[in-house]
Amino acid sequence: MNRDLLQFALKDNLSPPPLPGVACTQNLQVFFQQQIEQLIDRLPIVTAWIVYQDIQTQERYFVLSDTAKQPRLYVKYADSILNQSLDGSEGGLQVREVDWKSKAKAYFCLLRQEAGTFDYLLILSHHPLSIWQKEWVEKQAQSIQDYLTLCRECDRQHKKLLFLEQVIQRTEHQLRTPLALIHLYAENLCLSLGDPQQEHALVIRETVSELSNTLTELLHCSQQAKINLESHDVRLILQESIKGLQPWIQEKGIQISYPDTPLNLKVDRAQIKQVLDNLLSNAIYFSPPGEKINWSWHIFGHEALIEVDDRGPGLSEIDLKQAFNPFYSQRPGGTGLGLAIAKKIILDHQGSLWVQNLSPVGAQFSFSLPR
Repeated sequence: MNRDLLQFALKDNLSPPPLPGVACTQNLQVFFQQQIEQLIDRLPIVTAWIVYQDIQTQERYFVLSDTAKQPRLYVKYADSILNQSLDGSEGGLQVREVDWKSKAKAYFCLLRQEAGTFDYLLILSHHPLSIWQKEWVEKQAQSIQDYLTLCRECDRQHKKLLFLEQVIQRTEHQLRTPLALIHLYAENLCLSLGDPQQEHALVIRETVSELSNTLTELLHCSQQAKINLESHDVRLILQESIKGLQPWIQEKGIQISYPDTPLNLKVDRAQIKQVLDNLLSNAIYFSPPGEKINWSWHIFGHEALIEVDDRGPGLSEIDLKQAFNPFYSQRPGGTGLGLAIAKKIILDHQGSLWVQNLSPVGAQFSFSLPR
């Protein structure tokens, strides 16, 4: 075996590339093509290809190297050879040699076998592969298998979310009209009744308003994003959020600081204001009277990092895990949708939102946005 090739093949920089999280035919093919190019570059092989069942269309696709001739004929022949080689047994994620009935040595890795179909990686080599080369191929095959598994899970979750979105939208339409009627009748009762009946009617009206607002938040949380990206100074948006919550801020005697420097980003202004409103409201609620809330932002390459620190009690281990889950709230009377909606908005902007505790006290919510 070529000693230089062995040393090169075992370098750390040949670890599988990171797995993207979007399950679509184009992304699959791009990723698989990268894997094939790595195999061609680092092994003495004639050609290589990956055959798989597409996650969304359920059609059979193949990705081949540029050196492959008559690809459909190759794949059809490979299918027949591999069917005979498997013979109903599990192939496992290991490199196996098959009789290609030619001068080239043929090796395959079974990636998935289900309902009479299977995904696989096939390699034709000028020379027999060494043990070390086979181990490296298995490493690449593991990367491919992990990618397929991840994409199938993403697709399953996506379909589940679409179903839930349809259920929520239908429920919203069914509840909106009855709630509007109840609100109208409660309003009429408030005008026509005297005490104490009027007080009861006021409670009904306020309760219906709260239910309607919760329904609106729930619908917003489930809907696909419609983002109007324009350049805005996040500092000015934050100032509006502070102004809107000023009575509460003054009541608790809280001081709020933020940078003097502008932060211009392409965002949906209304949606980002909703994020800032939610994070600021959360910080005010959990901050003891007379404490400080500090906002900061930093630029890192093509991303901006925005952080808000409070001096509250911080979050428990359970809170840290569930803070962004819908309907989870530690605020009495809270809907548990504020942080869930905020995270969805940031994700729709191709950013990230997370939380951590500060030492010795307090919590820090951080989110990143592309520049």
